[in-house]
Amino acid sequence: MVNELKEIIDSQRISGFRADDTRVHIETADARRVLMRGLVHFCGDSTQWLPEYESVAEWMADNKSRGILCYGNCGRGKSLITQRILPIVFRHWHGLIVNTLTATELSARYEEISRYKIISVDDVGTEDIANQFGEKHDFFRELVDLCERKQKLLIASTNLGLKEIADRYGERTIDRLRSITTTVLFKGQSLRG
Repeated sequence: MVNELKEIIDSQRISGFRADDTRVHIETADARRVLMRGLVHFCGDSTQWLPEYESVAEWMADNKSRGILCYGNCGRGKSLITQRILPIVFRHWHGLIVNTLTATELSARYEEISRYKIISVDDVGTEDIANQFGEKHDFFRELVDLCERKQKLLIASTNLGLKEIADRYGERTIDRLRSITTTVLFKGQSLRG
């Protein structure tokens, strides 16, 4: 049965059909130490290990071919991890490029960013609904759909909670986010001081 299905899939490639699993899978050895080194590099020797960092390190150790959604309180390191540390980890340890942008850049850069395999979006929820040629676009919602359809890896950060994400983007989008990402809640007081 498995060989028969493989033969069918292989024969369909001729017509352009692709059923391959092209998701991005990473396993970072000693991920906890790697993440801490990144935090210390950017924040200094007084950096403290927060409980949510454990979940990020677990994801880095084996992302199970899923992206990551870091959400919750301000000043806990979400942007630092998703926009600075993870791109370095992907490049240095895995030879992969993470294309980074802020949510407010989505409408201006959507065509460009939609071509990439690994996309990191910071501050989801701060972008406006775009108006292109009289049509309204919610590019984050469209990006989530695209990531699911094309097996792209989405890394995102937001100060919104999961309910607020569902209220803003709809149940369909939050359902897809839960499917294509590991969600990590950042809670507690801001470390900015």
